[in-house]
Amino acid sequence: MRINPAIAFTLILLAAMFGSGIVSASWGYSLGRQALTGIRQPETRPASASTASRGTAQTSDFVLLNEEDILKNIKARIEGGLDTAD
Repeated sequence: MRINPAIAFTLILLAAMFGSGIVSASWGYSLGRQALTGIRQPETRPASASTASRGTAQTSDFVLLNEEDILKNIKARIEGGLDTAD
C-alpha cells in the first residue's frame, strides 16, 4: 500500500506548524518572564478602605470649573478680546 504524497505533505506541514507553535509559545513565555523579573504587585490598592482608616489625607488636584465662566472666556477669545496664550 502506497501513501498518497498529498496526505504525507499535509501531515508534515501540520507537524511543522504544531512544532513551531510550541517553540514560539515557550520562547514568548520565557521572554515575558524575563522582562517581568524584579516587578512585583502592590500589596494593597491605593484607594482601599484600609488607607482611609489610617487617617491619611487624600488630596486631589481635580477642580470643577463654572460653565458660565468658561463660555464667557470662549466668547471673548472668539471676539478677539482675550489673549489665547493662557
